[in-house]
Amino acid sequence: MTDSRDLVFEIGVEEIPSGALYEATSQLKSLAASALKDARLEYSGVVTFGAPRRLVLVVEGLAERQNDLDMRAKGPAVRGAYDENGEPTKAALGFARGKGVDVSDLVRDTENGGEYVYAVIRADGLPAADVLPALLTRLAAGIDWPKSQRWGRGDARFIRPVRWLLALFGADVVPVEFAGLTAGRVTHGHRFLSQGAYEVPSVSEFFEALARGGVMVDGEMRAGFIREGIEAAAAEAGGGAVVPEKVFAEVVNLVESPTVGVGHFDPAFLRVPREILETAMESHQRYFPVEDADGGLTDAFIVVHNGDPDRTDAIVRGHERVIRARLSDAAFFYDEDLKAGMESWVDRLGSAVFQEKLGSVADKVARVERLTGALATLHGAGPEEASRAMRAAHLCKADLVSHAVVEFPTLQGVMGRYYALASGEHEAVAQAIVEHYLPRFSGDALPSSVAGLLVSASDKLDTVCGIFALGQAPTGSADPYALRRSTIGVLAMVLDGGLRLTLDDAIAAALDGYRDVLGFDLEATGAAVKAFAVGRLEIMLRDRGHEFDTVDAVLHVAADDPGDTARRCEALTAARATAPMIDVTTAYARARNLGDQALGVAYDRTIMGAAESALADAIERSESLVATSVASEDWDGALARLAELRGPIDTFFTDVLVMDPDETLRANRLRLLNRFTALFAGVADFSRLQG
Repeated sequence: MTDSRDLVFEIGVEEIPSGALYEATSQLKSLAASALKDARLEYSGVVTFGAPRRLVLVVEGLAERQNDLDMRAKGPAVRGAYDENGEPTKAALGFARGKGVDVSDLVRDTENGGEYVYAVIRADGLPAADVLPALLTRLAAGIDWPKSQRWGRGDARFIRPVRWLLALFGADVVPVEFAGLTAGRVTHGHRFLSQGAYEVPSVSEFFEALARGGVMVDGEMRAGFIREGIEAAAAEAGGGAVVPEKVFAEVVNLVESPTVGVGHFDPAFLRVPREILETAMESHQRYFPVEDADGGLTDAFIVVHNGDPDRTDAIVRGHERVIRARLSDAAFFYDEDLKAGMESWVDRLGSAVFQEKLGSVADKVARVERLTGALATLHGAGPEEASRAMRAAHLCKADLVSHAVVEFPTLQGVMGRYYALASGEHEAVAQAIVEHYLPRFSGDALPSSVAGLLVSASDKLDTVCGIFALGQAPTGSADPYALRRSTIGVLAMVLDGGLRLTLDDAIAAALDGYRDVLGFDLEATGAAVKAFAVGRLEIMLRDRGHEFDTVDAVLHVAADDPGDTARRCEALTAARATAPMIDVTTAYARARNLGDQALGVAYDRTIMGAAESALADAIERSESLVATSVASEDWDGALARLAELRGPIDTFFTDVLVMDPDETLRANRLRLLNRFTALFAGVADFSRLQG
């Protein structure tokens, strides 16, 4: 590609929300690459940038002209394209018209033994300057926003009103039209720190103009600058910054010219739980708290602002006034909550709706408390553990009506722990209250205590079973009650957290809580919930590296106990990597194909030859050994015993004609094979293994 120039396209808008800006920047890049390809315009690179007041597309090395179009389009078979007189049929005429060629220009060619007509399409490429206006208009209109708006009298929709367009191809303006505007060569700098409009002579001077206007348009550059500023400011304050990545990412897209400052609040507020202080600073104001060397919260906070750096002190003082009001409210809420006590809140949960047909949150708490007791029995919890779990279940939702959680909903559970301790509850009860929300997402931490595991599983199972009982199981991608996440959470606690339960018993106990509330088919609903859970378990096991047929084989004999299912899969995966198990699995498949289950397993030793007797001896020795291993859930041991049958079964198939013409001998040998395959049934369904 010899003749090329760079292209820059800037869409200037009112301030774009941070999250939407990240998505739009990514979309614009992929849309541009696709559009340029479709337009036959070659280029060397596509880059996009985003800042609060602008989206910028840069195409490096964009060709001056489209590539010429030279292609052959396959049409109908010749026999259908022309009649017996050689005249074109409607099929040929329609094909030619659709391809923009005259029917007389169609050519014939042979492909895969058949003769077809082809349209040879050739067109000279147009200058890029002629193609770009419409292409860029489509790009601007094609961005998919989570929410969009119209403004003025136009019909264009965008996340925020569009205020200017700049489009330059080298030094030439590309007259893009969008949202009632026509692009020119004028950009606008920082809202407060620039003279406003800047004329840009060419693409090469675009970023220089933005820099003069106080705009740092590269998001990665802004992020690096802000992170360095935060670290320096925290060090100046004598500590380290607490920087949640979600808050940091949002701040990066809130400023075009970032400046970092340090503010302070009254140290008296530090008596309030740090989670409240941090939430007030981070979620409401996008400040970054500062910790001391011991990890304790200090009275300092870091502000990233978009104003004049020379006025940072005044700006920080303004933020200090704001945070003082926020923290005063938070401290008031906390103090008022401490006066009330958790038990009084449990009674108030009756006014909070859990689900219209499933009752109030108080109803749910009562069910969860009963279910926690049932799961404690299934788990084998001791009396003290069970008692603490049930107390935690009783209090687990109480903080939802506290002043602090009403103001800061993300602190549900966290504040429950503080209030439980303040009320004199045992540490294990308080910890279970905060842990019962875990895991909140895939890969999240699991409850660390038995009480936390039991209450968390009960809470999640109650929701899943209740919604299934209503007939509102997830369909396709629709899962408004997050039942998949809840089910995966319960399974993760079994697989990795040490919780012991079986699906049939746990589901039955959960559905029992709805027996007097809803009219539903208990057996059918339980089966549906179990199938749903097993489906999630299958996915989880495959995600852990087990082959699909290994998981399938195990689930067909052991799906009720997820922990046992996982251990069987681990043992079978390891065994299948060894030569003896590979060989014996192959022999199993052959034996099963030959066997006739209707004949049973009672063979006659008196008519056996040496190879048959040797296999019978090996089977009979293995039966007791495998049974012992299965009883103790020693799946590695059970599979090792099965693998030891490789030699006798191989010799049997080498030396013995199974399908002997003598019906008596044949039947006896088939019974022997039936007994051989029956040995495997207690471990997995080996018929589902694919070699």
